[in-house]
Amino acid sequence: MTDVLGVFDRHRRLLFSVAYQMLGSVADAEDAVQDAWLRWSADDRDDVADPRAYLVRVVTRLALDRLDSARARRESYVGPWLPEPLLTHPVAAAPAPTDPTTAAELGEQVSMALLVVLETLSPAERAVFVLREVFGLPVAEAAAALGRSESAVRQMAHRAREHVQARRPRFDADRGVQRAVTERFLAACAGGDLDALLAALAPDAVLISDGGGKARAALRPITGAERVARFAVGIAGQGMALPGLRIEIADLNGAPAVVVWADGEPLMTMSLVVADGLVTQVLVVRNPDKLAGLSAGPCD
Repeated sequence: MTDVLGVFDRHRRLLFSVAYQMLGSVADAEDAVQDAWLRWSADDRDDVADPRAYLVRVVTRLALDRLDSARARRESYVGPWLPEPLLTHPVAAAPAPTDPTTAAELGEQVSMALLVVLETLSPAERAVFVLREVFGLPVAEAAAALGRSESAVRQMAHRAREHVQARRPRFDADRGVQRAVTERFLAACAGGDLDALLAALAPDAVLISDGGGKARAALRPITGAERVARFAVGIAGQGMALPGLRIEIADLNGAPAVVVWADGEPLMTMSLVVADGLVTQVLVVRNPDKLAGLSAGPCD
């Protein structure tokens, strides 16, 4: 049993990253990994030549099953849906996605903004994009994981890549710039400084807030720098009077972001998409169901 568990644990981080990026939910990803472990521990492993490829195939299919049911639930979701934020450790530089052994590191670098774009793909296209573009798995492995032909996977990968490239927001890759802009934006919100916020926002900035019907949030995206600035100041003003308020900049989905706590419980997260030194997107998660995992600490 020790060897069985040891083999699984060597690939656990990769499996979680694949499931999370397919599902956008920490809890669902953890459930998929647990189900993968149950299958791995119960299956006859004598014919498994490549445990990593086998486990990726299992967790991919489990995630696809969950993604179908999750999409049905999201049709009745109150307001905009955003991925569940994931605390991660800062990474100075991410490797190119060509080596599956280093791909687990890159897996944590998928931003909140990109996960939003991945929601617009079909489940199969999303799986192909995650396996091929994020983790750099060979076509043959991706095809085996999805139970599709290699030619079909190549076609899906091409469509998914074009789709994502057309919709993925531009962003500043420099973490120092991201953090500086995040700090400036946070200070302006906390101080109620509309002029400073307007100076930090791109003219066509968009704010999306996810309350899931369980916390106050805008039911539609807010567009335009002035409207975004006023909404952000309003959110900050409401929170300042809360007992035990604590605001910090933490690493969420591989980038600096704001986490707000009240009485030791996570209240909201705010992730910024920064391009040319200006904020183009503000992604606010307030649904308490999506914040519970923050108390567990960074994902290893």
